[in-house]
Amino acid sequence: MANDDRSTPAPGRAVPSWAIGAAGLLSLAVAMGIGRFAFTPMLPLMVQAGQLDLTGGGWIAAANYAGYLAGALTASRLGWPAPRLAVVALAGTAVLTAAMVIPGPTAWWALLRFVAGMASAWAFVGTSVWCLSALGQRPVSAWSSALYAGVGLGIALAGLDCLAGGAAGWSVSGLWLQLTLIAVLLTLPVAWVLARLRPVTPAASAAPSAARSSGSHWGLVGSYAVLGFGYILPATYLPVMARTVVPDPRLFGLAWPVFGLFAALSTLVAARVLRRASRLQVWSASHLLMGVGVLLPSLWLTGWTIGLSALLVGGTFMVVTLAGVQEIRVRAGADATRMVGRMTAAFAIGQIAGPVLSTALLHATPAHGLDLALQAGAIALFASAAWLWRAATLPNSTPLPETSHAR
Repeated sequence: MANDDRSTPAPGRAVPSWAIGAAGLLSLAVAMGIGRFAFTPMLPLMVQAGQLDLTGGGWIAAANYAGYLAGALTASRLGWPAPRLAVVALAGTAVLTAAMVIPGPTAWWALLRFVAGMASAWAFVGTSVWCLSALGQRPVSAWSSALYAGVGLGIALAGLDCLAGGAAGWSVSGLWLQLTLIAVLLTLPVAWVLARLRPVTPAASAAPSAARSSGSHWGLVGSYAVLGFGYILPATYLPVMARTVVPDPRLFGLAWPVFGLFAALSTLVAARVLRRASRLQVWSASHLLMGVGVLLPSLWLTGWTIGLSALLVGGTFMVVTLAGVQEIRVRAGADATRMVGRMTAAFAIGQIAGPVLSTALLHATPAHGLDLALQAGAIALFASAAWLWRAATLPNSTPLPETSHAR
């Protein structure tokens, strides 16, 4: 990660903590809500317009997740300061979103979404570095956790825009251009804040104890890969599944905004929950609930199972992100950066495996392929929940100290 003194801005006197946190939130909203996940609410509309089928949509989704993996692996190698990395990536996200209006074969759209996935990873890395480092120079602030609500808010905003467009009968090209405009408008205040922050060398972090850095990490890395595999299936296909039972776009389009809304709200309560239970217990319970949410639509495809799936999956995946990264940082000790990198790569690989598996199963058995993929994701989540609960009996996982969420 970019962590030299050029890449870690400190708060300038004229920029309050709330502005820094809000800029980080908006940056993540663009990077994730549009760069990563705008294709999800657009997919049923593109299918409806005859531009794609579900098989092509699965390959395009997989290309985006492959791009995210490539971006996560290359962000630290670019050598750019974190603010520049974030702003360039956000600008690239807007350009690549606009380019989706250009007609072409499925491979063309897959290429665009691959590069957009790279840009979203760069923006996520850059934002995490500059925003958390700037907030770390201030008194303890809730923004250090709340800024991650930007992921869910971006998902909800993109979903609501597509919902309104689908209900009004707007063209697919028009909706891509609207998403481009949203990306530009949300990026402008981020650039304004960054222009007013002056770079300094970040303070050194306290080293974890040797006791906490010992033990096996690979079960945690594998569980994080399962998170990527399990959640990405409903995250990709919920709007499409909703459309099969509710043909009115004003209703089936609600699945994705609801997913994003619960993801945003979950980040606001995650810090409190993690102070009262061990991280592995929270992680295990979240995988169990997510598994139920992934499984339900494959057994009973109704409006209420779609809504409950959006609630259970959307309300847990960001909680797992917070708990998982915090746990591996404590256990890894001086090796934390490398282990967090492995978890990120594992997560991205899981995300790629989900759409690839669903696409292969849809080819093999079009009537049941998606159901089988969802059931495979649920089984993996249940198995990892059991492993995590067992691992929670070990002394490594404890509730976080009251102040540790601020850094």
